[in-house]
Amino acid sequence: MARSSSGIVAGLTVAALAAVGFLAFQASANVPDALSEPSASVSAKPSVSKAPRAKKDPAALPASSGTGVRVVYSTGSDRIWLVGAGNKVKRTFKVTPGTVDPGAGTYAVTSRTGAAPGSDGTQIEHIVRFTLVNGVAIGFSAAVNGSTEAPDPEKKLGGIRSSRADGDAMWGFATVGAKVVVVK
Repeated sequence: MARSSSGIVAGLTVAALAAVGFLAFQASANVPDALSEPSASVSAKPSVSKAPRAKKDPAALPASSGTGVRVVYSTGSDRIWLVGAGNKVKRTFKVTPGTVDPGAGTYAVTSRTGAAPGSDGTQIEHIVRFTLVNGVAIGFSAAVNGSTEAPDPEKKLGGIRSSRADGDAMWGFATVGAKVVVVK
């Protein structure tokens, strides 16, 4: 009996932590401009800067994007690379960025949510968060309706949207703790 009770308690603890994390994300994504204070992005390491790509192949992996298994996100070309072992690109795809960009650097996936309403009200899935910038959660997601429309420039939004197929690939690749490298 003690074993099953401790398993139930552990399960409830995990569920409670997930709920608190989700509510914190929702709260941070909906903070009015007047309440948010400028602050440095969390967990950024200024180790990566502009990364030139081959002019003949704009989808080529940026040379200065680090090493190892990682997600590479270029804010300059609005593209993601899912890089596996041996620096092999498993998938690359275009994305639609939010209105708030993360700084160049190395991050880690901090949380994931299967489905939720986005800060813009659109139902999204496969949400993979990796940092906060001035209180705005930054992460990858896909709109359930398949939309990749540009966000309202008047709102502070950190969602980096992809197609649903690309969102599925991201979800399978980027678990909590996975490395995310942001380049210009």
